[in-house]
Amino acid sequence: MLVVDDERPSLDELEWLLSRDARVASVRTCDSATDGLRVLREGDVDCVFLDIQMPGLTGLELAEVLTRFKEPPPIVFVTAHEAHAVEAFDLRAVDYVLKPVRAERLAEAVRRVVDGAGERVATAVADVQIPVERGGVTRFVPRSAVTHVEAQGDYARLHTASGSHLVRVPLSTLEEEWADAGFVRIHRSVLVATAHVTQVRMESGRCTVVVGAPGTAPGTAPGTELVVSRRNTRELRERLLHRGPE
Repeated sequence: MLVVDDERPSLDELEWLLSRDARVASVRTCDSATDGLRVLREGDVDCVFLDIQMPGLTGLELAEVLTRFKEPPPIVFVTAHEAHAVEAFDLRAVDYVLKPVRAERLAEAVRRVVDGAGERVATAVADVQIPVERGGVTRFVPRSAVTHVEAQGDYARLHTASGSHLVRVPLSTLEEEWADAGFVRIHRSVLVATAHVTQVRMESGRCTVVVGAPGTAPGTAPGTELVVSRRNTRELRERLLHRGPE
C-alpha cells in the first residue's frame, strides 16, 4: 500500500493508522506525486491513498496517469477539500476521505478496497449470461457488457457497445436483481451500469453521465450521455464513489 501526501504530519498519521490495520501488509510513503509515480512504475502497489492538492504534479493528475496503466491500482483520495468529488468519480476512485481523518473512516476505506478486490476476482471467474432472441435465434449476452437499460412497457432494452436487445423483463425486476452487480436507477425509465460510467457532468444543477468510450479514436463508437433525475443524483454519486475499480 502506498500513501502520497506532501504534508509530513498527515503522511505520518496515515502511515500509522494504516499500519495498525490487520488487512494492510505494508505501507510505503512518498511526499510528492512525482516520487509516488516512480514507486508505482516499479510495481507491487495494490492500493494508493492519495492527497489531491500537492505542488507540481497534483493527486488528480497522478490518478489520471494511473488510468493508463494496464492494471491500475485502486485509489482512495484523502483530502481536506470536498470540491473534487466529481473528478474522483470520473477517475473511478474507490473512496473519498475528508481530513481530518478519523480512524474508523479510514478503516471503512480499507474495507471498500478489500471488498472491491474480491468483487473483481468473482467477476473474472463467472459472468451472468442473458438470453436474447432475435429472428428465432437465441444468443447469450454477458451482463458485464450491458452499459444501461431502458424501460419499454413490460419489456426492457439492454444496451451494449455493439447494439441493443429487447428482453421480456420489467425494469423494476432488473433493478432489484442486478443491484449487486452495480446497476442503479438514474431515471424513472433508465438503469445504468456504474462500471461503464466514464464521465459525470454537473452543469447548472443538472447531472448527466456518459457510458462507454468517448469515441475519439477512428472507428470507436461514441459514448452515450444519459440524464440523471434530481431525485436519483445523490444515490448515483454515492454508488460511483464507492464502486470498486475495474
